[in-house]
Amino acid sequence: MPNATAAMLVIGDEILSGRTRDSNSHHLAQELTAAGIDLREVRFVADDQAAIVEALNALRRAYDHVFTSGGIGPTHDDITADAVAAAFGVHIDVRADAAALLGAHYEKTGRDFNEARKRMARIPDTATLIENPVSVAPGFTIGNVHVMAGVPNVFHAMLAGVLSGLAKGQPLLSRSLRVERGEGDIAGPFGALATEYPDLSMGSYPFVQDGVTGTNLVIRGTDAARLDEAMARLTDLTA
Repeated sequence: MPNATAAMLVIGDEILSGRTRDSNSHHLAQELTAAGIDLREVRFVADDQAAIVEALNALRRAYDHVFTSGGIGPTHDDITADAVAAAFGVHIDVRADAAALLGAHYEKTGRDFNEARKRMARIPDTATLIENPVSVAPGFTIGNVHVMAGVPNVFHAMLAGVLSGLAKGQPLLSRSLRVERGEGDIAGPFGALATEYPDLSMGSYPFVQDGVTGTNLVIRGTDAARLDEAMARLTDLTA
């Protein structure tokens, strides 16, 4: 059975302006690779409801899972939850279960559970909450879409909870060979090898290091024996 597929939607003007560096997509890619879920696409979109809805609808129809990052905080530009509700055509408002979590948290910490913070309890109807063990404010899952915070340590914690409940596939394995030859020198035989092994993914990554020009040749797949066989052939071809 093939691995499930996934996409990511990174939401936020601060990412697109370059003010904030996105690290969540890198972390998600690593975690999904280990879980045997194939990340096929990552999109970045501004804090614009129409743009979020359009991108989300395209991704959720094309892939088994969609993971979003950003836009579920307490400020006016945190519009992800409303956009997700619009994409699914469901009602959204402050929900009792989320409000209870947040209310208890702010009472315990002696801070006011004000109107701004209540925005973080706005959850679409039919969605299930994603636990936030870092700062309590929950994410949520609706359909095949998992909506999570943009703050990296919170995103990491939420993702761990989501992945614990998803079916795992075959982890993607890789083998790498460093050769001190330019891409143009090995492109022919490497391309021919890729044709022989259509079930494997092969990529070449050139480098110049300490005056040495070379290429890292990487083979990826889910069958360890098949990878070893292809790597042995590659080693012979580049000897």
